[in-house]
Amino acid sequence: MGLGYDASLYILAFDHRGSFQKKFFGVEGEPDEEETGQISHAKRVIYEGARRALDEGVDASTAGVLVDEQFGASIAPDAKAMGFRLAMPVEKSGQDEFDFQYGEAFGEHIEAFDPTFSKVLVRYNPESHQDMNVRQSARLKRLGDWLHEHDRKFLFELLVPPTPEQIEAAGGEETWDSKERPKLMDSAIRELQDAGVEPDIWKIEGIDAREDCEMISATTRRDGRDGVACVVLGRGADDAAVDHWLKTGSGVPGYIGFAIGRSIWWDPLKGFVDGNLGREEAAKQIAANYRRFIDVYNGG
Repeated sequence: MGLGYDASLYILAFDHRGSFQKKFFGVEGEPDEEETGQISHAKRVIYEGARRALDEGVDASTAGVLVDEQFGASIAPDAKAMGFRLAMPVEKSGQDEFDFQYGEAFGEHIEAFDPTFSKVLVRYNPESHQDMNVRQSARLKRLGDWLHEHDRKFLFELLVPPTPEQIEAAGGEETWDSKERPKLMDSAIRELQDAGVEPDIWKIEGIDAREDCEMISATTRRDGRDGVACVVLGRGADDAAVDHWLKTGSGVPGYIGFAIGRSIWWDPLKGFVDGNLGREEAAKQIAANYRRFIDVYNGG
């Protein structure tokens, strides 16, 4: 199996765990059985929105769902049966440093659910925490090597958290985000590649300038990595910001779609959890938001 992925891909992401249980249900630490059931029930509503989108015309061969084992174990096999491209996370939730959720048993869990993509979320700033970056790179190389040895695809979500010094030097966080973050992302990708970390798809935080998308895509595909792809990450932003990032990335060689979560389901799900919105209406709104972002990406 060659490195990369060459089809359109629109992922509805709801693999959030620690932040999800805290912000929606006020659950700190490990949830008990009843709390786990409540959280899983809420995630089922998001998934019902994804399924509804298929009924409303979204092509299953381009539709993806990203869901976790902890709260979405029953969703994963149904998603595969419905034809979704299933992605599942490998990382521990809410940690600054990447590590395996299931330790040495990570491969057993991947094989049990057989996702199309195994996903990691990694915080990596090439200008800080050098020791941590080295440790993370070693673990990520191990994961990527295992996945490719087993003919599996590697989905890599890269976040570059700024340091206070970087924000100050840029003249503020907004300027840093627009002007400096893309360059740091580019450096991070190069460092990770040089350390032997080889994702098939990079989840890239929204970028304001098309030339920066082109730069990032070219780096992900450098030195013969011709099939490697990028998808736009929603970052939980409002519709206007996400629309801009989608339009900026759309059409750039190597960009194939998006992976958006909270921007699609946050408001409808909050209405459902708070009792202000019925289950069917929440799913309907989630489906509509998902389809709208697909249309935006495709210039509709």
